[in-house]
Amino acid sequence: MHRSLNSRPHVVASASGCYLFLENGQRILDGCAGAAVAVIGHGSQIVADAMVEQSRKVSYVHTLAYTTSAAEELADLLLEGNPFGFSKAYFVGSGSEATDSAIKLARQYFFEKGQTQRTKFVSRQQAYHGNTVAAMSLSSNMARRIPYENAIMLPGVSFVSAANAYRGQKVGETDDQYAARLVEELDQHFLSLGPDTVAAFVAETVVGATAGCLTAPRGYFSGVRQLCDRYGILLILDEVMCGTGRTGTYFAFEQEGDDVVPDIVTIGKGLGGGYAPIAGLLVRRNIVDSLRQGSASFNHGHTYQAHPMSCAVALAVQQVIRDEDLVRSCAAKGRVLASLLHEAFAHHEHVGEIRGRGLFWGIEFVENRGTKKPFKSGVEVGPKVQQKAFDLGLAVYPGRGTVDGWTGDHILLAPPLVIELDELITMVNILKEAVDVVFSELLGSSELTL
Repeated sequence: MHRSLNSRPHVVASASGCYLFLENGQRILDGCAGAAVAVIGHGSQIVADAMVEQSRKVSYVHTLAYTTSAAEELADLLLEGNPFGFSKAYFVGSGSEATDSAIKLARQYFFEKGQTQRTKFVSRQQAYHGNTVAAMSLSSNMARRIPYENAIMLPGVSFVSAANAYRGQKVGETDDQYAARLVEELDQHFLSLGPDTVAAFVAETVVGATAGCLTAPRGYFSGVRQLCDRYGILLILDEVMCGTGRTGTYFAFEQEGDDVVPDIVTIGKGLGGGYAPIAGLLVRRNIVDSLRQGSASFNHGHTYQAHPMSCAVALAVQQVIRDEDLVRSCAAKGRVLASLLHEAFAHHEHVGEIRGRGLFWGIEFVENRGTKKPFKSGVEVGPKVQQKAFDLGLAVYPGRGTVDGWTGDHILLAPPLVIELDELITMVNILKEAVDVVFSELLGSSELTL
């Protein structure tokens, strides 16, 4: 059962570096690394060798009784020197599972501390934290929530405004003033719920596909951290999409200020680079110590938790990232990509904003640049740009409902961190051609009249 029951997906015969090779002979430049996943590109022999070696050692054990060197070494690598106070890593199969694990860990932490009234979670509008019921409950991707709304979603979840300067910042309002207003809104929301009933505030450090690479205004996350500390609320940052080097620092929150460190951070896509399904969470020492003093266990688990093959693959991917200094080069390439995108689109009459960090960039399309009016939902600019770019040999990630879950369009660029300069130039040139063709066709049709 494919995602669409009306059409079949393209068959990828092979993949190498930054390219996908289709069964029909077409070559596609992977400008989105799947879904910001293939950080070291496709077809790594180093990873393939690690996979084969692990399969010969041990392919599976149940973590109720066993561990493996692959899982231990991956945790050791990620936690070397206890970065930012993280002392434990917990590996699962997907970003959605990581979110679910973080929710349960936060709840158990307060349960064991005797604060059993802390059952509520606060998230943000236009957020996305995963597709399982619990993870979707924290998300506000309306298209994915509709069948389940008011039916099977978790109770006790509420939302505050997104940190979206393009849409939310008032005329004449400075970044500092906007950040302060958002933090004040969150403060009032905590107070309305009763701060001692809230377990955690959950946010993507850089918002991913639902809103297209939104970065928060300066000072926002510092204010959020201070609020959480004031009320004893945990801060969970979702870096499944934006972490593991994607934004030019290993953790995206490193760019938010020295005082911004989450209690739990989720990681995923770039952890295994697409070579095997794996995600996880890194947990600060105070949470681990609290559980150790109580039940001395995490009341949670999965059959494929810390799967040896996945851990061996992720370990190899992370070693490539380190050995090839890909985080630093991502930051440098990101500056080049930013320049190329602004040169190509900064004056385009239907490009509202170009935003992002590192090799994680979004372009929001608008019907009217002056008023920021989005296109009607039925126009589907994002998918049209994706399809035209694909026809021209480029894969990009489309987005709909950018503004409020119903209206708004964007596309996302998140190429492999190994992409070369000439490939960045090719990527932007193809995207520019695709955008020009799409708007030329729209303006010449009855679909759009401006």
